Amino acid sequence: MLETLTVQDSVELAIVERSGFVESRHAGAAVVLSPDGEIVTRLGNADALILPRSSLKPLQAVACITAGAVLEGEQLAMSTASHTGTDRHAAAVRDMLTEGGLTEDHLGCPPAWPSDPATRDELVREHGQEARVRMNCSGKHAAMLRACVATGWSTEGYLDPGHPLQAHIREVVERLSGEKIAHTAIDGCGAPVHALTLTGLARAVHRIGTASDRSPFALHRVAGSLVRAVRENPWTIEGPGRPDTIAIEKLGVFTKGGAEGVMVMVAPNGTTVALKMLDGAARASTIVAATLLARAGALTEADVAALGAALPLSVLGGGDVVGSIRPGSGI
Repeated sequence: MLETLTVQDSVELAIVERSGFVESRHAGAAVVLSPDGEIVTRLGNADALILPRSSLKPLQAVACITAGAVLEGEQLAMSTASHTGTDRHAAAVRDMLTEGGLTEDHLGCPPAWPSDPATRDELVREHGQEARVRMNCSGKHAAMLRACVATGWSTEGYLDPGHPLQAHIREVVERLSGEKIAHTAIDGCGAPVHALTLTGLARAVHRIGTASDRSPFALHRVAGSLVRAVRENPWTIEGPGRPDTIAIEKLGVFTKGGAEGVMVMVAPNGTTVALKMLDGAARASTIVAATLLARAGALTEADVAALGAALPLSVLGGGDVVGSIRPGSGI
């Protein structure tokens, strides 16, 4: 039986307060690593297995590049994005495909409307349609396809767990996390997603987030280049006004949220946090992660306050602010 996170394993990570009344509580688990990779904070059961969902993308992106995909700048950042499908995002993914001799038809992710409201509204007005390139994981899929083309693997069935690309990704995930994969599921985009402990996920992201693009080791060079590309192109990773993009712009962190309340964040000094909200809600993940980094001395309280002011954390009543979403007593 796989050990997954339970209510008994969890602590209060965030609360939702309305007019002085605590209306909701978000429980979960978290782990914080020091700049040298040692555990400094453990909240709840950080050794229970979780599905990292899109927080696994940095590991998958590193695997695609080490498999041969040649991507730089915004295209490299797009390989680890969960983008909102704006025209700029779609154009970057199309360029990734075209430069590999590929088309949108090669993408194995499902068609989707943009999650960016303005872009979606404009498409509707123009009688547009759902498209694979607009799906939030299309950058990851384009990188996977580019790896297949570069290595000579078939682009057919590239999402099959038995495909050589997926076998390579699995090996890289195990190498970075220091854990053997205990379970593989299928993510919302159709790609395999591997269960890890929060501690294993934190260690993997810490290794990526602290890597140098001048390292003598190829894996570290790739990871360092990926982090630099994301920090230089924060619009790619999610989109205007979205939590990941805001956090990168405001704090210079390397961060990647995942569905079902997963979050990883690496401060500029290398301090790393990984967390999972047990109920799957993501609305407090970014501010909780930043607060944990501040408690570890990696960010200032002023940094966190500036981030909080830019995030959608206000609770409204009749159009007025009557409360807030904020870190809970467990941290």
